[in-house]
Amino acid sequence: MGKVFIIAGIVLIVIGLLWSFIGRLPGDFTFQKGNMTFHFPLMTSILVSVVLTLILFIISRFK
Repeated sequence: MGKVFIIAGIVLIVIGLLWSFIGRLPGDFTFQKGNMTFHFPLMTSILVSVVLTLILFIISRFK
């Protein structure tokens, strides 16, 4: 189980580093009207969902 946590930690660190360099993804929407701004991170949400699904799939295979 310890190996799984190490792998998951490394994956999350890599994702965090990539995220800080990339910034907003092309599918993230920002709407501005007057002094109101609405940010909807659609592509970021999809990417996080896929990554978490893969991590949980890998963890479940080792049980």
